[in-house]
Amino acid sequence: MTALSRKLAGHASDWDRDAAMTAARILLEIKAINFRPEEPYTLTSGWKSPVYIDCRRIIYFPQARTKISQLAVEKIQRNIGYETIEAIAGGETAGIPYAAWISDRMGLPMSYVRKKPKGFGRNSLIEGDVPEGKETLLVEDLTTDGQSKIRFAQSLRDAGAICNHAFVVFFYGVFGGSIEKLAENNIALHYLTTWWDVLEACRERPYFPESSMAEVRRFLEDPAAWSAARGGATSNQTKAED
Repeated sequence: MTALSRKLAGHASDWDRDAAMTAARILLEIKAINFRPEEPYTLTSGWKSPVYIDCRRIIYFPQARTKISQLAVEKIQRNIGYETIEAIAGGETAGIPYAAWISDRMGLPMSYVRKKPKGFGRNSLIEGDVPEGKETLLVEDLTTDGQSKIRFAQSLRDAGAICNHAFVVFFYGVFGGSIEKLAENNIALHYLTTWWDVLEACRERPYFPESSMAEVRRFLEDPAAWSAARGGATSNQTKAED
């Protein structure tokens, strides 16, 4: 395991570990997890990766999304507090359904943040209403290096919201400096599960061939070298994610 993965594991409570494994099993069961080391994926960030996750698939599976939403709310309340968050904002587009489910369970108002103004009407980046002066939780499906979370949070702040927390279902957990970069921008990241949890869940049941698993482990141990060897970005070249 990398230094980052050991750090993440070391800070996890029993509840965190149970929630992480439950979320990983759900993602595997609905085939949101994809291993393809022989034909690497190219992430939006430019990284080459043998693994890809499609968290958007959850919207199709009622029981899966109910359980993920339940775990998300409990994680938020455990890590942030029961009364701290006053509004929820989803990031366009994958964060919108998660924001809707979470805001409904928490009984909170919801907005969503556009990646760029739509070019007509109010030309706003914030849809729904601006949670001006409210402690707003930014919600997305996943994060790799955290760059899009910083942009979305800044859009909320520019509109008058307070945004110091972000929640994602899935955190890659392999790109060093991501949590620190978010912290430098006064954003605390909260998440359910990572690639390391997925590998642990795969030990319980053979979802993928062992040869694929071994190559994924090599990627997770040194993603920059794995990506660079296949013509992808390295840690010094990473562009904005998502």
